[in-house]
Amino acid sequence: MILDRINEGGPFFMVPIVFLLIVVLLLTIFGIIKKDNNKKMISLISSLSLFVLVWGFLGQAIGLIGAFDAIQSLGSISTEMLAGGLKITFLPVVFGMFTFLIGRVGIIILTLLDKK
Repeated sequence: MILDRINEGGPFFMVPIVFLLIVVLLLTIFGIIKKDNNKKMISLISSLSLFVLVWGFLGQAIGLIGAFDAIQSLGSISTEMLAGGLKITFLPVVFGMFTFLIGRVGIIILTLLDKK
């Protein structure tokens, strides 16, 4: 199911998002285990998660431009076709937001551990 969504959303945008999700998770785990120099880890996770969020929105914008070009060339389309195209354009954004939220949770955890 997840692999189908990654293919639907377009590998050019979705594969980097999934890769950076794994990187954010690994950095968070590494920061929890190591427990020293978390300020660098927090900064890196913050930068990566923000990049992924913007990358997802860029994927959506490019997808919408492609969809509008297709609509313009066809003239009239069915609502089912429009809904399917819009769903596909939202996939990179949703994955990007999910990765961003995971990164933020990781930052919160590392910040709490750093205070002790």
